[in-house]
Amino acid sequence: MLTSKQRAYLRGLANKVQPTIQVGKDGVSRNFTKQLDVILESRELVKVTVLENSGLTAKEAGMDAAKYTKSEFVQAIGRKFTLYRPSKEDPEIELPNK
Repeated sequence: MLTSKQRAYLRGLANKVQPTIQVGKDGVSRNFTKQLDVILESRELVKVTVLENSGLTAKEAGMDAAKYTKSEFVQAIGRKFTLYRPSKEDPEIELPNK
């Protein structure tokens, strides 16, 4: 569980991150979750675009994706959301102390 200080730090880092994957008409599907899992392991902080034909809001899709990938929901702005999960093998992002 992220503290508000850690979440604010990750939001600042996310400003520079470009979206790397999209939620399409299938929503948060099994294939989407597998791809997102791989991206989270390599990048730790991932920004996702939710297409309008998905039928989900960014927050709904982000919460579902976070649950299925065991990651932390950072924020949702417009049609984009950000997730964070430290890498198991080589964590790069060091969060501020609680």
